[in-house]
Amino acid sequence: MSLGVPLNVNVLTAFGREVETQGTLLIVTALIVTAALLRLSPRAPELRSRMQFCMLLGGLHLLLLPAVAIASALEAGIARDLRLTSSICVALAGVGISGLLLFGLLFPKLRLEIPHILQDMVVATLGTVAVFGTASRAGVNLSGIVATGAVLTAVIGLALQDTLGNVVGGLSLQLDATIREGDWIRVQELTGKVVEIRWRSTSIETRNWETVILPNSLLTKTQVTVLGRRTGQDRKSRRWVYFNVDFRFAPSQVINLVTDVLRSRPIDNVAAAPAIDCILMELGESAARYAVRYWLTDLAVDDPTDSIVRTRVYFALTRAEIPLSMPAHAVFLTEDSPERRQYKREAELERRIAVLSRIDLFRDLSESERAELAGYLHRAPFVKGEVLTREGAEAHHLYMIYSGSASVSVREGNQEREVGQVAAGECFGEMSLLTGEKRSATVIALTDVECYRLDAEAFRRLLERRTDLAEKVAAQLAERRVEQTEVREELANRKTLVEMDQRDLLQRIREFFHL
Repeated sequence: MSLGVPLNVNVLTAFGREVETQGTLLIVTALIVTAALLRLSPRAPELRSRMQFCMLLGGLHLLLLPAVAIASALEAGIARDLRLTSSICVALAGVGISGLLLFGLLFPKLRLEIPHILQDMVVATLGTVAVFGTASRAGVNLSGIVATGAVLTAVIGLALQDTLGNVVGGLSLQLDATIREGDWIRVQELTGKVVEIRWRSTSIETRNWETVILPNSLLTKTQVTVLGRRTGQDRKSRRWVYFNVDFRFAPSQVINLVTDVLRSRPIDNVAAAPAIDCILMELGESAARYAVRYWLTDLAVDDPTDSIVRTRVYFALTRAEIPLSMPAHAVFLTEDSPERRQYKREAELERRIAVLSRIDLFRDLSESERAELAGYLHRAPFVKGEVLTREGAEAHHLYMIYSGSASVSVREGNQEREVGQVAAGECFGEMSLLTGEKRSATVIALTDVECYRLDAEAFRRLLERRTDLAEKVAAQLAERRVEQTEVREELANRKTLVEMDQRDLLQRIREFFHL
């Protein structure tokens, strides 16, 4: 019992000596400061695991200190081994903290990107030096360890040739920046985005929501295509969209039509420069083969963007009554008859007459006149996001919306402001049809839009027989224009304004149609 007090004193003395000699206070302070700095860093989530490892080493060191103090007080032989283990924990924790401060905080602030594998190699090398240095100072004979390590290295090298090849491959990939995280690459039949380059393998995410793990040795031995990368340029990749058109239509007509439509309004994820274009690729056996070429800025949405381009091409060709060509060997068997063809013609005519009857501009026409005018209409479908007409354009025809809706906007400086919308049962372009004026607004499809187009030449034939119709149409247009002006400017004297505007419009209609 008399040894209790002296033993306690010896343990406390030994504990204090261990704290002083092993730099416990210093390592604990460094851990606290580093943890606080990392909490303020935007890279904290990716560095959390490394910080936790350093905290684990520091915690293990603190747990060993009482054991070392007790063993030293008892003069047990295990005290030396425990002290060495505790010192190694301090050394490794110090190396880990230094790596975090350098690679996690300092270098990112200086905008220096160091490959992860190189970071790991530096930390591992310094950790090895720290362990051997600590052991050497503790009086450990390292010659036997080095000899044994050389033998083990040779054995491990022979047994793990493939693994070592992958490690060396990963190191070379990162050191020479052949492939970087975020790159889109093609390896054999695989295409995907590089998300992580590890020691042994590289992770690639495909467009099919798959993650493929490729051995690094494979990437160093086979051809790898990096998509969309060019020195000093933004990332973009050229895409090709093909379609066939019958020989009856001139290539210049098809190319100009498709190019104008695709350039009329920007398409999401398609670069403005180089501009999208259309070219003739081949004169085949039964059709001319064309290609639309564009530059994709987001490589993850290749197929959806191709689909948008194909849709616009389809609608543009349909409006121009240019059908897509079918293979010469395609055979369709459809039971047809004069009655069936007549039924289809009558159904289409009724649809057109119904559209005309819903338009105020043609409310004074008789049934026979509407039927005549319906025969001159042209189907004009538009896809969502496409421009139906642009402000300032010369287009002497009227659009009548059968289904869908569109936005009407005018340009104010360098911006466009929406002033209204048009939907099924409405029309736009009256002034261009009747007076030849340039388009006063830009109309863009909010949904897929089905329209019928009436050209000025067809309307002129009707006016030649109905000279009074021009006066009625002018009165309706004047009424609508004054209503709009009245709302905007709160004008009075409505009757005088209508009469003045009617005379002006009637004169312009007669001059345009040479009546």
